[in-house]
Formats: sequence, structure tokens, C-alpha cells
Amino acid sequence: PPAHSHSDWIGPPDKLSNLRPVIFYVPPEESALERRLREARQEAQASNQRFWARHNRAFRQEKEEFIYSRLKAKGLEMRDESGQKATLNAEEMADFYKDFLSKNFKKHLQYNRDWYKQNFRITFLMGQVALVRALRWLRRRKKNVEQ
Repeated sequence: PPAHSHSDWIGPPDKLSNLRPVIFYVPPEESALERRLREARQEAQASNQRFWARHNRAFRQEKEEFIYSRLKAKGLEMRDESGQKATLNAEEMADFYKDFLSKNFKKHLQYNRDWYKQNFRITFLMGQVALVRALRWLRRRKKNVEQ
């Protein structure tokens, strides 16, 4: 982002995770509480990036292996006569999706728990930052009224 920017910047989706990376704005006079909030957001982003990159990599690999094994069982090759990639029908792929989700249920459950914890922490910190900013604004307003 340009040096004069005063907001977070969101990039294009990552090739592995499909998540959009965020470059967080760091104000010049960032308080310790604001820094904790920004760092919590950065940690959540990094955690999500790692999980979804691993998950998507495993999904693609297992999907290819499933397709290959099903095509092989049918006596077919991965590519047809015209060079096009061979595919399975929706019903056959539904078997794969169901098995993949069942096999990864505990991973998803743990991810969701961690995600909720991270977001609760971020929301709590956001509330604290908002409260501090509101009190600071009220103090300035009171000081201006007294003058």
C-alpha cells in the first residue's frame, strides 16, 4: 500500500488457501491495546491461511486419487481420446465429498472452535479499543467545553 494510506489493504485470493490476504494499517501512534488487536487479527489471518492451504492441498490430492482410482476401476484413462481430462458424474463425486467431509470432521470441528476463540478475543479487544477511543473523545470534548 502507498505510504499515505490510512486503512487496511486486501489482496487477491491466495492460490492455495483461496483467502484474501490483508495488509494491516499500523497508525503512527498505535497504542499498546490497538497493537494487541492488530496482532490478534494478524494471528487469526495467519492461522486461517495455514489451515485452508493444508486443507485445500489435501482435498485436491485426495480428489485426484479418487478420480484416478474410479476411472481405473472402469478401465478408463485420466484423459480421453481427445486429450480432455476425464471426469466422473455428480453422484460418484458426491461419494468422495461425503467421505472427505466425514474423514475430516474432527479437523473442521477443531478449526471452528479455534476460529470462535480467535474471533471472541478480537471482538473483546475491539470493544476495549472502542471504549478507550470513546472516553478519549469525551475527555477532549469536555476540555473544549470548559475552555
